[in-house]
Amino acid sequence: MVMLTAMHRRAALGLLSMLASGSYGCDSVQKASTTCALPASGLAQGSTVVDLSHAFDEQTIYWPTEAGFVLEKEADGVTAGGYYYASNKFSAPEHGGTHIDAPRHFAQNHSTVDQIPLDRLIGPAVVVDVTEACARDRDHNVNVADFEAWERTHGTIPNGTIVLIFTGFGRYWPDREKYMGTAERGAEAVKKLHFPGLDPDAAVWLVEKRAIHAVGLDTPSIDHGPSTTFDSHRRLFEREVPAFENIANLDQLPATGTTVVALPMKIKGGSGGPLRAVAIVPKAH
Repeated sequence: MVMLTAMHRRAALGLLSMLASGSYGCDSVQKASTTCALPASGLAQGSTVVDLSHAFDEQTIYWPTEAGFVLEKEADGVTAGGYYYASNKFSAPEHGGTHIDAPRHFAQNHSTVDQIPLDRLIGPAVVVDVTEACARDRDHNVNVADFEAWERTHGTIPNGTIVLIFTGFGRYWPDREKYMGTAERGAEAVKKLHFPGLDPDAAVWLVEKRAIHAVGLDTPSIDHGPSTTFDSHRRLFEREVPAFENIANLDQLPATGTTVVALPMKIKGGSGGPLRAVAIVPKAH
């Protein structure tokens, strides 16, 4: 059962109802824009919706050992019946692009992506800006001191929050070398990865001291690039906290006050999957 505050429930339901009805005030295609203003008459009261997902295409960044995303056209044209018809098929690893890591990814017998409770995926969010530290050190491990510094300005991270870590690396997408530290592929390339991540002790602190519901960031992995043991993954997932990776457009969000809706492809038994995530930003922000 999803337990949200009245404000965040209204925001999420407002967005979902307007998307279902087609009554939102955006261009029908929205090819270029990463934001969409909801009408003042809607339940979201004139909020802005920010797209937090990168599109999936041939440039989508995957782990160096993965083949990546492939879209094959099966039909694209006017049929013998005189009407236009298009159909494709795609293949992709579970983990790549904007995606979710389910606890099963690094924790045996824990939740698969289809078993993650919705209140882990929909709820209030905070954005912790660590761009300065990550600019100084591209292998920065976001630590407890970083979160405590953020709290001195913005207040204690509330229980049940989705924590989004803004490293600034999203601006490099889809340049693999700038984003990951290397454009090389294969097992040897993994040794050359350099990007920020979440310190394992901070991962435990977020769960045990702040009771967060999920954590996400704008890098390829919740563990920083040089990690070989993936301790932050393991410590989060054994505590049933999922992770969102390769999140987009965190620079467009305020530090507090947003509602995140992060709904993955519901792959039965999956260890993760593609994620379409949005943030609902109230008009006041």
